[in-house]
Amino acid sequence: MFSCAKAYEDQNYSALKRACLRKKVLFEDPLFPATDDSLYYKGTPGPTVRWKRPKDICEDPRLFVDGISSHDLHQGQVGNCWFVAACSSLASRESLWQKVIPDWKEQEWNPEKPDSYAGIFHFNFWRFGEWVDVIVDDRLPTVNNQLIYCHSNSKNEFWCALVEKAYAKLAGCYQALDGGNTADALVDFTGGVSEPIDLTEGDLATDEAKRNQLFERVLKVHSRGGLISASIKAVTAADMEARLACGLVKGHAYAVTDVRKVRLGHGLLAFFKSEKLDMIRLRNPWGEREWTGPWSDTSEEWQKVSKSEREKMGVTVQDDGEFWMTFEDMCRYFTDIIKCRLINTSYLSIHKTWEEARLHGAWTRHEDPQQNRSGGCINHKDTFFQNPQYVFEVKKPEDEVLISIQQRPKRSTRREGKGENLAIGFDIYKVEENRQYRMHSLQHKAASSIYINSRSVFLRTELPEGRYVIIPTTFEPGHIGEFLLRVFTDVPSNCRELRLDEPPRTCWSSLCGYPQQVAQVHVLGAAGLKDSPTGANSYVIIKCEGEKVRSAVQRGTSTPEYNVKGIFYRKKLAQPITVQVWNHRVLKDEFLGQVHLKTAPDDLQDLHTLHLQDRSSRQPSDLPGIVAVRVLCSASLTAV
Repeated sequence: MFSCAKAYEDQNYSALKRACLRKKVLFEDPLFPATDDSLYYKGTPGPTVRWKRPKDICEDPRLFVDGISSHDLHQGQVGNCWFVAACSSLASRESLWQKVIPDWKEQEWNPEKPDSYAGIFHFNFWRFGEWVDVIVDDRLPTVNNQLIYCHSNSKNEFWCALVEKAYAKLAGCYQALDGGNTADALVDFTGGVSEPIDLTEGDLATDEAKRNQLFERVLKVHSRGGLISASIKAVTAADMEARLACGLVKGHAYAVTDVRKVRLGHGLLAFFKSEKLDMIRLRNPWGEREWTGPWSDTSEEWQKVSKSEREKMGVTVQDDGEFWMTFEDMCRYFTDIIKCRLINTSYLSIHKTWEEARLHGAWTRHEDPQQNRSGGCINHKDTFFQNPQYVFEVKKPEDEVLISIQQRPKRSTRREGKGENLAIGFDIYKVEENRQYRMHSLQHKAASSIYINSRSVFLRTELPEGRYVIIPTTFEPGHIGEFLLRVFTDVPSNCRELRLDEPPRTCWSSLCGYPQQVAQVHVLGAAGLKDSPTGANSYVIIKCEGEKVRSAVQRGTSTPEYNVKGIFYRKKLAQPITVQVWNHRVLKDEFLGQVHLKTAPDDLQDLHTLHLQDRSSRQPSDLPGIVAVRVLCSASLTAV
């Protein structure tokens, strides 16, 4: 999953550190200086901020004190509880934080070798499809000798303050971290895919079956190393960080630090009783203010759980911001969960392996409609198809497909102002089995995402076998920007961009001819086929000028629904299009009949219901069965 990180802004950590040690100076980062420009992108500074190195803040500074833990972190003055919650989740996953904090032993202060310290650190983040190595110096903003942003329980522990500084450098400044999105930080720490879940939909608090299903999905993400956070939506400005009677805080991101089924009962009885409770552990980035309801630290419910089980769960009675609650109560009080799943692409794993297609694209403006790629959403029907288009295939009878689109992260700086996200989303259309050129008319919509001005949009959907086109768009036409499309399927999807509108003209076109017509043939189904005791196992083949499209086999029915489409760019209009129906057999497939379709230019005919015939060239006779076909033809090759 992890690969070598690319140096951010071409700053090479090893080279810079060697240069500092050779000159016997502490590193000062010219790209993120110790000035107000690194703190704010707008407004005037508050109290006088002094940038200090850890050695000037405390004695014996360390990257880690007694290891790394989700209890290390406390939110500072900037409203970045979302980032601190993501860090809390990260701290509980050794394999992940060791990627974000590479070579941590080499980066740690060494009191025995003070001359080996150069005041330089580096951290890795996943940004827009690749890992980047971000370098910072150790100068941190303070007021009254106290760190004003993210800090640790231990005054001499600095890993979280330095990770935050590197993340602020990526974002443009510290102020850019105010009111951000936990999902973004979780993705940046892992390279995973974040899936937001609205707990207010589907009556999860009262529908036990739906709640159990969601808990199993959350448990699976947690058990496979994913990161999770939760929050309670604040509807008004007054709601922001308002404390509820139960101790929870609105408009505030909590890290999920454990998910488990807890065995109730004591001693041997607990093993023979099957009663288990779905539980979840959360942490408030403030490091205080906890849930006070059932299963809170001092509640009597814990008497139902054996001492050994409590110890295994790490239950404490301190106001340290970490607490347990039932998943039912979580669905009742919280409004949102963000699951960041680590997509397993390793063939050596015992867990489900995904095939990932990763493509970079862009919405660009052009006066020529055929070259414009910023058409806006489906509300803008005249320009919708002037967007980038990507084709992919589902090769199983049905497959779970994960699709994520991420726009390039925007930086917020004093010079450029706040970086605003575009409202983005995407639609997925089921298209002809042999489509190689861009869509120009609406087809069956298989799925669609929401449109939102967040950095990324995610969709998980089940799709039947076939070929599909994804159209990523901005909500309004004319908006430009770059994006990253990620498609995950069970088997390779052959995902690629459709760049051409029609077959290209080549030097051979004058000799071999150029298409004069486009024909879309849609075979819906058949009825009355030659029957067998178990019904026919039939499939259909559409043939046109040497090209074939074949449907999946429809088993055990004499009234199959094929729902298969083919698109053909025709040079020889006198030749008919042939639709054949076959019965799939073990040794040799059986011919059940065929029909010939003669198409005229601009034939926009409705449904044809045609009798199957034999293959006699002179006088074909009818065979049992009829086939339903819809044909769309046009002399304009960009009509379909």
